Amino acid sequence: MVSNQAYLFLVFMVNGIVIGLLFDFFRISRKVFDTNDIITYMEDILFWILAGATVLYSIFTFNNGEMRLFMFLAILLGAFAYMILISSYIIKINVKIINILKKIVEILSIPLKVIYRLIRKIFFKPIHFLFINIRKNFTNFGTKLYKKEKNIVKN
Repeated sequence: MVSNQAYLFLVFMVNGIVIGLLFDFFRISRKVFDTNDIITYMEDILFWILAGATVLYSIFTFNNGEMRLFMFLAILLGAFAYMILISSYIIKINVKIINILKKIVEILSIPLKVIYRLIRKIFFKPIHFLFINIRKNFTNFGTKLYKKEKNIVKN
């Protein structure tokens, strides 16, 4: 019985570490990408849903749905140990990796940007030019027609 409780304590400590990793995932995404308030709120809701699902899954899988106070203490202890010992390193490493990946994507997207600009110059500029001239001609035609109508009414 004591060995079973010690096993459960370790399982739920690992659960706390997993929740800490999940929390860091959202922290890293906020450090790397600019998010507005609505996305931040949605991320918070998603975090709590995932954390709750993780805890409930573990409770039902490892303890047949029985909740004990020491399990929640183990989760808190695991999350606290993770935050104190590992979290800062995980965040620093992942932020650097993601920033490097962002720079690589920027470098690789340069040819695509050049192709896009070229296609825009070749295809969209003439079409844009035609629409502007058509609009000007119709506007001038409408103005001339209005002036003629006005002159006809006066005479």
